[in-house]
Amino acid sequence: MNTKYYDLINQTFYFPQEEFTLNKDNLQFHGIDLMKLVEEYGTPLKFTYLPKISQNINRAKMWFRNSMEKHGYEAKYFYCYCTKSSHFEFILNEALKNNIHIETSSAFDINIVESLMEQGKINKNTFVVCNGFKRDQYVTNIARLINNGHKNTIPVIDNFEELDLLQEEIEGKFKIGIRIAAEEEPKFEFYTSRLGIGYKDILPFYRKQIQDNKKVELKMLHFFINAGIRDTAYYWNELLKCMKVYIALKKECPTLDSLNIGGGFPIKNSLAFDYDYQYMVDEILNQIKIACDEAEVAVPHIFTEFGSFTVGESGGALYQVLYQKKQNDRENWNMIDSSFITTLPDTWAINKRFVMMAVNRWNDTYERVLLGGLTCDGDDYYNSEQHMNAVYLPKYNKEKPLYIGFFNTGAYQETIGGFGGLSHCILPQPKHILIDKDKNGIIATEVFSEQQKAEDVLEILGYNKKKEQ
Repeated sequence: MNTKYYDLINQTFYFPQEEFTLNKDNLQFHGIDLMKLVEEYGTPLKFTYLPKISQNINRAKMWFRNSMEKHGYEAKYFYCYCTKSSHFEFILNEALKNNIHIETSSAFDINIVESLMEQGKINKNTFVVCNGFKRDQYVTNIARLINNGHKNTIPVIDNFEELDLLQEEIEGKFKIGIRIAAEEEPKFEFYTSRLGIGYKDILPFYRKQIQDNKKVELKMLHFFINAGIRDTAYYWNELLKCMKVYIALKKECPTLDSLNIGGGFPIKNSLAFDYDYQYMVDEILNQIKIACDEAEVAVPHIFTEFGSFTVGESGGALYQVLYQKKQNDRENWNMIDSSFITTLPDTWAINKRFVMMAVNRWNDTYERVLLGGLTCDGDDYYNSEQHMNAVYLPKYNKEKPLYIGFFNTGAYQETIGGFGGLSHCILPQPKHILIDKDKNGIIATEVFSEQQKAEDVLEILGYNKKKEQ
């Protein structure tokens, strides 16, 4: 009878998978022995596996290269990293090894860009695409970047006033893009994205503020669907509407030569995840080329702004099950040694699901459980996977410690959780380690940040500050 945890996973999914394998009854992630990490660093533990960042960047470049060759698409592809997914220096250092470009969304992003320029990690050929609603400091910072000679900075106009604000501070001629305010899916609470300028308003805006403006060069039309790049009638319909705007603009604006299709590549959130990236890239480029060929205009250069796709699958979190509480006849609560609200806030905020598995004891029998965090908050739990109606883990045994892992958590969780600051119920933030491989494939780890200490929290709260005499 198949009663082991391994049997459950094996009969439910194709297993092992590229990044997940077993060493006896312990889980390995990209060949990393997770139990060794637990033994060396303890739990709770956050980790970032840096090589996955470069791997995903180069996968995307390959898909676009293949499709451009297949369709005779005579333009270039530019991979931009969406910095808001994770601003950490170790992320940018790894990503920038791969000849990529940068997308920003707020004022302090520009300070990061300037720091990278000073270190020689970004040069004059690097595009800096500036998205987001721009006011005051963001406008000033963008202007400073351009005025200091970085001419490949492209502020993407989000509303009718931004162009005037930028012109007041930028010296000389500069490039811009325009963001389309896409129509949202019918199930959304609102009809049109709050970001960008509506389809019908873009051409009049160009004629009024850009066409005869000697200071501005329109280079890019920006198109992004909040629901992501998916094979749905809704996505293809919005792409075709975007192409109608691009073609109409291109016929009046010779300098327009680039289409930014934003981010939106999904990442693996279950062992049952299935998404044909190459097909989607093929179809996007094919639809763009068909539309341009019919209209007799040149195909645009393609920019993407992948964030979660770049960093998401590099991250993970390991916890120990501290105790099991039997709250009634049917509910067993496995209490972890941290909090979902503080360390994986998207599980609580938007009901996001990550790949979750036991780290050890795969040869033990399993049981149905709920997972609870340590905060005194009713929402601090994780109770269902997308691929099944409950969480199943090796049976709790206080004599045999059980460790669990959440994987592909590398995007957004640290910034949403407020890295380095206060957490709910002032639970300490976990230790965070970086994992890399040398040229010989030898795995090396280093501590990026230690677990938060009581004095760190008290300092933030004002208890340890010296009182003025």
